[in-house]
Amino acid sequence: MKMVSLQEELKSNSYPGRGIIIGRSANGTKAVTAYFIMGRSENSRNRVFVKDGEGIRTEAFDPSKLVDPSLIIYAPVRVLGNKTIVTNGDQTDTIYSGMDHQLTFEQSLRSREFEPDGPNFTPRISGVMHIANGAYNYAMSILKSNNGNPDACSRYTFAYENPVPGEGRFIHTYMHDGAPLPSFEGEPKLVGIPDDMPAFTEMLWNSLNESNKVSLFVRYIDIATGAYETRIINKHEMQEGTDR
Repeated sequence: MKMVSLQEELKSNSYPGRGIIIGRSANGTKAVTAYFIMGRSENSRNRVFVKDGEGIRTEAFDPSKLVDPSLIIYAPVRVLGNKTIVTNGDQTDTIYSGMDHQLTFEQSLRSREFEPDGPNFTPRISGVMHIANGAYNYAMSILKSNNGNPDACSRYTFAYENPVPGEGRFIHTYMHDGAPLPSFEGEPKLVGIPDDMPAFTEMLWNSLNESNKVSLFVRYIDIATGAYETRIINKHEMQEGTDR
C-alpha cells in the first residue's frame, strides 16, 4: 500500500467527519493515536474535549444550546489496563466492558452497528492499542451500512502486529461532504507518524477544514514504560483565548 500524505488528505477533504489515526513514532519508541471531530450543525459544533481520568469525553461548550446529546456526547477515549480504546461514539464503553470480560475487540463490537442517523447512517469507527512487556500492536474497526441500507451492517476489522516505526493508519467516517454523507470505503489509509508530537498536533489541526473542525486529541505513549503525553485542542476554547 502506498503511503499518503496525511496533511494533504485532510486539506483536500472539507468533511471527513470524525477520524482516528493510530501508529508508531518514527524512532519506534512511542505508540501514537489521534482523534478529531468535525461538525456541520450548531449542535455538533457546540462541543469540546475534556480530560476524564486517563481518557477524554465530549461535553457541550454551551449547555444552553445542546439539542440532542445522544450521538455527540460520549467518551471517545478510555484506558483499560494496558489497552487504550479510541472510538467515535459510545461504543467505547461497549468495547471497554467487553474486553474487561475477556471478549476480543471484534467480539465486543458484535452487539453494535452503524449510528441510527439516516440517511447518513454514520459508520462507527473504533481502535484499540495494546502495549505489554515492550510489545505493541493495534486494531481498527468500521461498522457501516451496506451502501446506505439500514437493514444490512458490514463489519470490517484490521489488525496490525508489531507496527513499523514511522507508519500509521487513518480511518474516518465519511469519504467527503455530501447529502447523504458517503461512508468511508476500503482499508485504513497508510500515513506517516513523526517523532515530534507538538508538530504533529499542529499539522493535524491546521490541516482540518477551518469551518468544520471542532476538537482534536493526540496521545504519544512510551512503549517501554506506558507513560503518556496528551494534547487537546478545542476550537471554542481557542476562540475564547483559553490555554489548551
